[in-house]
Amino acid sequence: MYYQPYSYRVNQWSQTLSYLQQSLYAEEMVCAMSTQLLYIPATKDLKGNNEMHNHLVPASYHRVTAVGAAIRLSNGEEQPSIVSTLTNCIRNAEKQDKGVRAGIKTMEENAPTDYKAFVKVIMQWQQQAENSLAMAKQSVQSMGYSSQSDEESPESDYTY
Repeated sequence: MYYQPYSYRVNQWSQTLSYLQQSLYAEEMVCAMSTQLLYIPATKDLKGNNEMHNHLVPASYHRVTAVGAAIRLSNGEEQPSIVSTLTNCIRNAEKQDKGVRAGIKTMEENAPTDYKAFVKVIMQWQQQAENSLAMAKQSVQSMGYSSQSDEESPESDYTY
């Protein structure tokens, strides 16, 4: 990678941070709306919701951690381990998003008619979370960092 001036890198990390914050915001909406269904009698046992949350919790964790790493990088910290944290968390969030999407699809298929549109909105927020995460990944890659790692990140071994 060629040398980039300090201010350029900080601006690039700020752009990555913005994308990650957008992704986290959308994920917050997915969490709030899908959890709300647990408190509605007609949807409290909606098939797919618990399974989806098994992936949503770690996906959210990885987004939160990536945002924290991006804040540090955009404030000028430069340790390679912070970049590794960020790139691995993006990758791990992407992996968990597949299970979130599958769970929401199951929810939509099994939702009472009156709640199908609500579940579709959850899916739209999830899509936004994934799109913003993809933009963050692109931003990181444009700086010459890979989102792939030769070693698994410690977070991938956590039990939720």
